[in-house]
Amino acid sequence: MAKKAVVFGGSGQLGVELVRVFTERGYQVDAFERSEADITDGGRIEQLLARIDPQVVLNSAAYNQVDVAEREPQAAYQANAFGVRNLALACRQIDARLVHFSTDYVFDGTAGRPYTEDDPPHPLGAYALSKLAGEFCALAYLDAPLILRTSGVFGPGGLRTARGNFVELMLRLAQSGKPIRVVEDHFASPTYAPVLAERTADLVEAGHSGILHAGGGTAISWFRYAEMIFRLAGLTPELCPTNEREYRTAARRPAYSALSNAKMESLGIRPFPPLEEAVRLYLEERQRLAT
Repeated sequence: MAKKAVVFGGSGQLGVELVRVFTERGYQVDAFERSEADITDGGRIEQLLARIDPQVVLNSAAYNQVDVAEREPQAAYQANAFGVRNLALACRQIDARLVHFSTDYVFDGTAGRPYTEDDPPHPLGAYALSKLAGEFCALAYLDAPLILRTSGVFGPGGLRTARGNFVELMLRLAQSGKPIRVVEDHFASPTYAPVLAERTADLVEAGHSGILHAGGGTAISWFRYAEMIFRLAGLTPELCPTNEREYRTAARRPAYSALSNAKMESLGIRPFPPLEEAVRLYLEERQRLAT
C-alpha cells in the first residue's frame, strides 16, 4: 500500500514542489488550497485527515502579508497559530507526522550573522509573532513535529500565484523603465522552493523532528540579490540602493535574518546549492514554462 501525504497550501510555490517531490518518492499525495480546506476550520480539518489517514501532513499554508498583518493581527493568528493547532490536534488523532514551515522572521535580526536553532527568537511584529506561536502550537500538541524555518522562498510556482516572489517582482519592475530602489541594509538567505521540497522529503524519510533551519544557504542583501537577478537575466535597469530609514514599512523587519543550515547538514542532509545556481535554475525553468 502506498504511503499517503497531505499538503496544505498545495497551490503555493512551495506547495506545488512538495506535491511533486513526494509524488516522485512514491507517496499518494492529496493537496488542498484554502478554498478546499481552510486550516482555521478545526472540525473540517479533523474530518478530512481522518478520512485520508495520511502518514505525513505538510503545512505550507500561511498568512504572509507582513504589513497587512499589523492592521489585522487576528487574521494572521487564525492561520499561522490556531491553524497549526488544528493540524497538530488532527495529526495527534491519527498518529500522523506534521511538517510545518516557519520563518526567519521569528528573529529580530540584530545578531549580524546567520541564525542557528539555539538562538532565542525575538519577533518584531504581528506576522512574526503569529508564526512563532504556530511553532509553539506544533510543539505543544505533538511529541515529534518537524518545524522547518526558511527564508525568502522563490520557485516556479510563483509565476502562477497572485503575490509572486522577489525574482518576479524585480523582473516586473525592470519592464517599467523606472529606477528600482532596493534596500541594501537588510539581509536574508533566499531559498529555492524545489530544493527546499527535496530537503524536506530527505528529512522526513530520515525520521528527523524538532526545529531545523532550511534557508537557501547564502546570506545576501536584497540589493545584491536584485543585482544578481538582473545580471543572470541579462537586464540592465537603473538599480538604486536604499535603506530601512528611507524605505519605511508598516511592519518592522529583521535587518539580518539569514539562517544557518549547519545543524541540518550535520544530520547528513545535502547542502543547498549556491544562490546564483538557484536563480539560474529558476530563470531556466521560467523560460521553459513560457515556451
